[in-house]
Amino acid sequence: MTRTRRAVLAAVAIIVVAAAILLAMGRNPICTCGTVELWVGGRDSPKTSQMLADWYSFSHIAHGLLFYAALWLVARRWPLEWRFITALLIEAAWEITENTPMVIDRYRHATAALGYTGDSVINSVSDILMMVVGFLAARRLPLWASIALLLAIELAPLYVIRDNLTLNVWMLLWPDKAIAAWQAAG
Repeated sequence: MTRTRRAVLAAVAIIVVAAAILLAMGRNPICTCGTVELWVGGRDSPKTSQMLADWYSFSHIAHGLLFYAALWLVARRWPLEWRFITALLIEAAWEITENTPMVIDRYRHATAALGYTGDSVINSVSDILMMVVGFLAARRLPLWASIALLLAIELAPLYVIRDNLTLNVWMLLWPDKAIAAWQAAG
């Protein structure tokens, strides 16, 4: 069996295990509204983080771009497959952690996601796959294109919903009343 084939099988196993853990944690498999939609465009919609994609999906593509860069810097001698599996493990661990009561509560109190109730399992799996898209894009794109893509997927949500990965992390770690007021005004 080739290293690439083993990596694909390991990736599928990681995603299945993450989904199983989320289900065991009591996360809903799909939106409680009973539908599965491709895209939700509103930041504060009750369907945000419940469907396949929303504005926050772009932050997971950014994760992939950033994980690729970070692992290239610190582990460039590792085979690409190992770096990919490492990034996938980090993303899956984040999706599980993000859906714990403590982190859900933190999101509600410190970020623009005031009504956040956690992700559906289908949304979490989609978010993991978005990271894969970002990682694989970073592998194929020249550095300047990866940077341009990262800027675009940070600036577009910032303009449209007044939130992005940078603000999300900032507000989770160091809540700022001025930023919260600016986000709420949108």
